[in-house]
Amino acid sequence: MKLLLTSAGISNTSIHNALIDLLGKPIAEASALFIPTAIYGIPNGGDLVRRVICGSLGDPFCDLGWKSLGLLELTALPSIQQDLWIPMLMETDALLVGGGDCQYLCHWMQQSGLTDLLPSLLRKTVYVGLSAGSMVMTRYGTTYRHHMLPAQSDKSLGLVDFAIHPHLDHAWFPDNSLANLEKLAATIPVPSYAIDDQTAIKVTDGTVEIISEGQWKLFNPPISRA
Repeated sequence: MKLLLTSAGISNTSIHNALIDLLGKPIAEASALFIPTAIYGIPNGGDLVRRVICGSLGDPFCDLGWKSLGLLELTALPSIQQDLWIPMLMETDALLVGGGDCQYLCHWMQQSGLTDLLPSLLRKTVYVGLSAGSMVMTRYGTTYRHHMLPAQSDKSLGLVDFAIHPHLDHAWFPDNSLANLEKLAATIPVPSYAIDDQTAIKVTDGTVEIISEGQWKLFNPPISRA
């Protein structure tokens, strides 16, 4: 399994180099599929998708100079034949999963059948997450509640045994102070990484490595007392 779990995309040289290392070849020789689904779960999602694709919002992600870039919209997949999209998915070098509403993304990963394909897909394909796209792979996810899913719906897939809290000390997210995230981490029974937008977590077959030119902190779960 090869994961690059970012807060905001490929925001600096260190994260860029980590992506190349996981791909095993230059980005210009690699194909990618972008999953925008999570973005539709937040206000103004349609325009945000456009801006992420063309590179006018945030750090580089889709606009890295890929050999080819396609879109895979999860909400459409249950209504079309699998032979139209599974071969394309299995042949891609990188799966780019955008941010937005983690619960909405998790639901459509499950409903589309993508969750069932991930174990075999990630033997060779690099999963690159951005914000909610990163959190959905962990043991902790959030929701904006701009959707009609039941409150008890899954918010993450739990494929890695830790939590991620992105956008540490970001001006757009005033609640994401280190003190607030430490309090949140104390409620989660697994290790939690608070990471800023210059930080990513690289996971290679279970080995976790922090890639950072910014700030991050690991919070271990509270010790349970019998």
